[in-house]
Parts: sequence; C-alpha cells; structure tokens
Amino acid sequence: MSKQPIGIFDSGVGGTSVFKEIQALLPHENTIYLADSANAPYGSKSPQDILNLSIKNTEWLLNKDCKLIVVACNTATTNAISELRQKYNIPFIGIEPAIKPASLNSKTKAVGILATKGTLSSKLFHNTSSLYSNGVQVIEQIGEGIVPLIEEGKALSPEMETLLKRYLKPMITANIDYLVLGCTHYPYVLPLLLKLLPKHVKIIDSGEAVAKQTKAVLVHNNTLNTSASLGKHLFYSNASTSVMETLLGKPYQVDYLKF
Repeated sequence: MSKQPIGIFDSGVGGTSVFKEIQALLPHENTIYLADSANAPYGSKSPQDILNLSIKNTEWLLNKDCKLIVVACNTATTNAISELRQKYNIPFIGIEPAIKPASLNSKTKAVGILATKGTLSSKLFHNTSSLYSNGVQVIEQIGEGIVPLIEEGKALSPEMETLLKRYLKPMITANIDYLVLGCTHYPYVLPLLLKLLPKHVKIIDSGEAVAKQTKAVLVHNNTLNTSASLGKHLFYSNASTSVMETLLGKPYQVDYLKF
C-alpha cells in the first residue's frame, strides 16, 4: 500500500502550489493530480454543486488506487470535506485559510483574508474565524476574477494588478500586518502582492502545513513510501493543459482528460 499514489484534486491549476510543497517534503511519494479546470472557479458555485464535483473528483482518484486524498482547494475543503470523510474510508487532508496563526501573531490587530465567495461563506470558515479572531479586525475580501485570470495564464498581468490593487486597498487602510491567502491559486500572484503591500505585511498560505499534515497521516497509518527511488507524478486536466505545464515547469507533463 505504501507505493500507492497520493491523490490531489483542485478546481484547477492552483493546487499545484500544494503539490510542490508535498513533493518537496515527500520526494519518494507517487502522486496523481486532477485539475477540474473545466468547472473552475468553484468559489461561485452552490455548496451542493461543490459537493457533487468533489465526490466526482474523489471517485476518479479512488479508481486510480490512491491511498490518501488531498483536497487542494479551500472552497472544496470548507464545503465538502466533512461529507467526503463520512462517505469514504480513506484519509482526506483538507486546506483552509490560516486565520489562526495570523490572528494570534498580529501586532496591529488587523488581518486581511483574500478568498473565494464559497470559502468565506462556508460554515467551516465562519467557525474557525469566530474561534480565533476575538479582538482582531478581519478584513474579508472575495477575490472575484483572480482564479479565471490564473487559469488563463494571466497571473502576473496588468488586469490582475488592477484587480489586486482594488482588493488590497481596504486592507492597507486598516493597517493589516498579515494577509491570509484563502485559495490555492493565490500563491501564483505572490510577486504582485509583494509589490503592492507594505513591506511589514506577512503573507501566509497553507501549502506547507498541508504537506506536513500529509506526512503525519502517512506515518500514523504506516503508509509512507519507504522506497529509495523518487516518486512518479501524473497530472490530468479536463481543460487546457498549457497553463498547468507552465506553472509546474519541466519535466512535468499534463495529460488532457475528458472528465
């Protein structure tokens, strides 16, 4: 079982930022990545639609004999992971905005969170935010339009910079010292965020934490791949493959999947 792959799915190319963290920490693990780009973005869909798509993605990965599934999508995690854990007898690793460390470490008592509508309106995010944001001003901003631009290969485009300026303005006015990225697509706009934000603002995403949790679960279940050889990685997308190949870089190849 240890040589079975780790399954990873996202609404599109964004979860490749999580894959990179997993691959760096667990270089001997095999992975299969499924990008449901044809249905991106998930953030504007209803909770039921998000759940249905997450079930579809999960069952495809289960058919590939995955030993663990990483839901590398904040929106899918916050809207569907509880149901997935109830429905399937396999470990699931989710990803949700790192509001806890931001709130606990903020000196200005103001933090920003940039996320999808589906994440910010979810019960899981609301519960986490309520638990850790006492005495801290949380400026929530729906990142409408960011995911489609990244899916089109325009992560660092002038259109993206214009969008981010508008979204960050109220956060800068509120004197935030932490910005939480609540979508796995968003690390790909990091150069623009660093350009637009004051130098003292720290940016947090959850990719590294997800990789560490993945390792912890594999160790606990005794399913860590102990092979000496490097892992093999397969990537599939039901839309254009070129953007994902650019984000991944060589030598990775993405196969088109009618899904």
